Amino acid sequence: MADFTKNKSMEFPRIVDIGHDAIDNTPKVCNALQFGKNGLIVTGTKTYEAVGKKIEDLVSEKYETSTVHTGNATNDNLKRVEDAAKEHKASFLLAVGGGSKIDISKMVASNLNIPFISIPTSVAHDGIASDRASIKSEKKSMSVSAVSPTGIIADTRVINEAPYRYLAAGCADVISNLTALTDWDFANRMQGEEISSSAVLISRYAAEEIISNCEIIKPGIEKSVWFVLKPIVASGVSMLIAGSSRPTSGSEHMFSHALDVIKPETALHGEQCGVGSIMMMKLQGGNWKKTRDALKTIGAPTTAKELGFTDEEIIDALVMAKDMRKERFTILGDRGLNEEAAEKLARSTGVI
Repeated sequence: MADFTKNKSMEFPRIVDIGHDAIDNTPKVCNALQFGKNGLIVTGTKTYEAVGKKIEDLVSEKYETSTVHTGNATNDNLKRVEDAAKEHKASFLLAVGGGSKIDISKMVASNLNIPFISIPTSVAHDGIASDRASIKSEKKSMSVSAVSPTGIIADTRVINEAPYRYLAAGCADVISNLTALTDWDFANRMQGEEISSSAVLISRYAAEEIISNCEIIKPGIEKSVWFVLKPIVASGVSMLIAGSSRPTSGSEHMFSHALDVIKPETALHGEQCGVGSIMMMKLQGGNWKKTRDALKTIGAPTTAKELGFTDEEIIDALVMAKDMRKERFTILGDRGLNEEAAEKLARSTGVI
C-alpha cells in the first residue's frame, strides 16, 4: 500500500467583527492582529468622506497611517495602490469600501505579502471573506486567486446606509450557490472531480439560510444586514475550505460573465448570478420557482428587463456561457445551449 501523501493548506480570517458601530473597533482589531506601524487605507473619495476619514482618525492615534483613493478594480488602479503601499512602506492595508476596494487590497496584500482587513461599506457579493479577486480588463473581469483577509470588520449601521440594491444583490449571489453546488456534484459524478463535503455544507447552509428567511430581509432595517452578513461570510469561507470558487460559482456565474462581455456594468454581479441561477436551476431539474420567489421577496431582479438587458442579450449570454470558463464542468457541458434552447429556457422561467 502506498504511503498517504495528501496535504492541504487553508487560510482563514482570524477576527470577524460584525455589528452596530463595529468600525469603532478597528484600532483594537489591528492591535489584536499585531500589525506593524504603517497602515494604508484603500478607499474611494465618497467612501472616505462617509466612513474612511473616521477610520483614519481612529487608527492614526496609534499607527502611521496614509490613505489612497482608488476606483474600479483595474490593473492600472492595482498598480497605483501597490506603488502607494511601497512608498508608505505599508505593513498592513485597510480596505474600506465596496468590492473593488477589497479586491484591489487582496491583490496588493498578496503581491507584497502583507495582511489586510476587509471593511465593507456594502455587500453586493460574497467576496468580503474570500481569497478570490475580480480584476477588470478591457474585455472582461478575471477572477484570480489572491489572499483572504486577516480580519473582517462589518459595520451593520454603515452597510444599512448603502443602497438596499447592494444588499439584495449580495443575497442573490449567495442564493446562486445552490446551482454552483449542483454543477460541482455533476463534475464529481461524471468526471471524478474532487469535492469538499465541508465546503458544500457551508455553502449550502449560506444559501438556504437566506432563502428560508427571505421575508425578513427588508430595506432600511439594520437587523436585516446583521442577518445577511453571517451567510455572506460563510459563503466566502466555503471557498477558502475548497481552495477555489467551486462551491459558489458554476454555470450561473458563467452566464453572468457572458453578460459582462455583452454589455459591461449594466447590472450588479450578484443580480446577474441570481437571474442565471433561476435558469440553471431549471436546466438542472431543481426547484427553480423557489429560487425565483426568494429573489422576488428580497427585491432582487428576476427578469431581463429588471436587469437592464434585452431578450436577445439574455439569449446571447446563455449561448456564450459555456465558453466563459472552459476548464469548469457544469450543466452546460462542452456543447452548451443553442439559440433555440436558450430562448426556450429563458421564456419558460419568465426571465424574458
